[in-house]
Amino acid sequence: MRLRFRKPYIPIASYIVTMATTIQISGDLLAHLQKMKMFPKESYENLIWDLIEDRMELSEETKRNIAESEADIKAGRVYTHEEVKKRLGF
Repeated sequence: MRLRFRKPYIPIASYIVTMATTIQISGDLLAHLQKMKMFPKESYENLIWDLIEDRMELSEETKRNIAESEADIKAGRVYTHEEVKKRLGF
């Protein structure tokens, strides 16, 4: 028996399925990670991302922004904190 539909099938929602995994770590490492949390409910995933962020390569946009900032400093296109306060009347 063959089923026939009057209208074509149209999905009403798209779902992205992410796979979680479990890793084994020593009790000592777990205790160290727990001490590194900025707040008690911070996830270990966020903590690990923060730890590896410093080892990640800078994006091309970030590298350009740094180069522009360095050029501004060398050209004297910067103000000290005191100069900004004075200009703004603080």
